[in-house]
Amino acid sequence: MIFNIDKVKIVVTIPKESTSIVRNEICKIGAGIIGNYSFCSTSIDSIGTFIPNKDANPYIGRKNELEFVSEDRLEVICPISKVKSVISKLREVHPYEEPSIDIIPLLNESDFK
Repeated sequence: MIFNIDKVKIVVTIPKESTSIVRNEICKIGAGIIGNYSFCSTSIDSIGTFIPNKDANPYIGRKNELEFVSEDRLEVICPISKVKSVISKLREVHPYEEPSIDIIPLLNESDFK
């Protein structure tokens, strides 16, 4: 069976105060389209943890100290043709120095028999 991957799911964690900004900016350029609907997304409450090392420039927290942050896990569908521009915009508007971004390939329902 051959699968045609033409969409991905982009998943990113964001401090809650920045979720709307990131969502709006990436959806403006083509993420979050499902059929006849745009700006489609899901956000889930999460707790992020990290320790910034001595070379980090943390948005939240202090160097060499464990930090717990109330975040949103934002998920959007994105066409392959827009992934580079969406990720670029996401990095531009995301407040973290190193955002956690997952790009998950999606299979098409029509590929299954």
